[in-house]
Parts: sequence; C-alpha cells; structure tokens
Amino acid sequence: MQNRNLTTVTDISRKPLATATGNNRPFLEIREVSKVYFTKNGPFTVLDGVNLNVNQGEFICVIGHSGCGKSTLLNMVSGFNFPTSGQVLLEGQPITKPGPDRMVVFQNYALLPWRTAFENIYLAVNAVYPNKMEAEKRAIVRDHLAMVGLGDAMDKKPMQMSGGMRQRVSIARALAIRPKVLILDEPFGALDAITKEELQEELLKIWNENRCTVLMISHDIDEALFLADKLVMMTNGPHAKIGEVMEIPFSRPRDRARIMEDPQYYKLRNHALDFLFNRFAHDDVG
Repeated sequence: MQNRNLTTVTDISRKPLATATGNNRPFLEIREVSKVYFTKNGPFTVLDGVNLNVNQGEFICVIGHSGCGKSTLLNMVSGFNFPTSGQVLLEGQPITKPGPDRMVVFQNYALLPWRTAFENIYLAVNAVYPNKMEAEKRAIVRDHLAMVGLGDAMDKKPMQMSGGMRQRVSIARALAIRPKVLILDEPFGALDAITKEELQEELLKIWNENRCTVLMISHDIDEALFLADKLVMMTNGPHAKIGEVMEIPFSRPRDRARIMEDPQYYKLRNHALDFLFNRFAHDDVG
C-alpha cells in the first residue's frame, strides 16, 4: 500500500476544511457552534466556537474524552439539540428539527422489544414512505435485513437476538429509509471484540455500496483509523472545540491486515494517542 505524508494539525478556527458540494456550499456545515446550558450555578459552556465542513459521502469519526461534547455536537446534526449560537446546515439549510434525512444508530440499539426485527424496520419504512405500495415496503425491509445478514432472523424479537444482531437491525432500520446522513453514537461500544470487528467490516461493506455521509462517535482509535476518511479530535470540555482534524489516507476498499502492516498506520495512531493522552489528557478530578 502506498504511504503518504502524515497530515498534521488542521486549525479549524482559522482554516475551514475545503469540502464543498457542486454549488460551492459544504454538504454539511457546522458554523461557529456554541452550546451553553444555564444551571443554578451559572452558565456552563459545553461547546465553544466549533467549525467543521463535511463532504457528501465522507465517513467522519469524532473522538475525544468524556464530557467534550461529542454527543451534543452530533445531536445538533440529528436535530435533537440546538446551538446556543451558530448554525448547523445540511445542503445550505439550517437544521431545525429531527428528520428522516438524518438517521441515528445508538449504542443501546433502541429497538422496540415487543416487535420482531422485521417489524422494527417496517415501522420506520412505513412512517417515511406511507404512500408506497405495501409489497414495496415489505421488500425494502427484507432487502435491508438481507444486507446485514439477518434474512433468516426477521421474525426474532430483540431478546432472542445477540447484541451484534440487534445492532445489525438498528443499522438496517437506519439505512432502509435512505438517509442523507447516518449518525452513529458509539454503535459498537457494548460489543465484544470479535463481534465489534465483524460489524466494522459489515458497516464498511454497506457504506462502500451506499456512500451516505457518516458521522460516528468513537472512543477507539483503531476503529476510527480503519473506518474513517477523517478523524475529528475534540479538546476537553468545558469550552470544548475541535483541536485537530486528521486525514486518514488509506485507500478503499480497506483491508484491516494490510492497514495494520503499514508503518503509516502507527504514525497516525501515535499522533492521535499523543493528542488524547498527552496534549489533552483527561482531568478526572474536574
């Protein structure tokens, strides 16, 4: 695999990423976003002046210590939370509420336990496409269950499935309505190492076929280096912002073994580790 030079610091506050769509606007733009919660002890600033532009079809991983505002930031993209100041725009339009163009996959699966895998996905498809023919909606559900390898498990309820199977259902549900942005909030954090690697491979395969824009929170540097085009590293909170954006140069489709044999992989990994555990070591006392 061809090596490239290590990408160093991108100071987002001074030099926004040049990631524009055909109309010279970024596909997804986080512009001077701050989030302040007003508490009995006074204002508490979680995010302070965050700027990020994302290309259509990019796979972005966001990493940082607990309390740095990762989930808050992605909740603003999903429409579950809103900036105190600044804007989040998708295709030039401010995000003001949740919508089917932005689907979220949570760590805890968020499946209805009394519904089967098929029914959990069908509810989403039916809500977004109420006017489609019944046969077409059911075909969409079956196709997406097959896509994640669960064609034979469509009649199982969540309690009859493993954690990995439940997360596959969650991913299939999110992709079944063809979102513009897929938001993944530590989707593999609760899984064992083997299942986690299997689902990472599965996610990349599906993403390579569909190429929707992905924003993913991760605490796992190796996971981020395997999956992402860019690694967005957050400074510590409060007043957190983007400290660096690391370009991940490995060609696609990716092979885990080949990447881990590449000396560039360890340069990138050590750079991220230095950012998280030396330059922005977490202060557990606060």
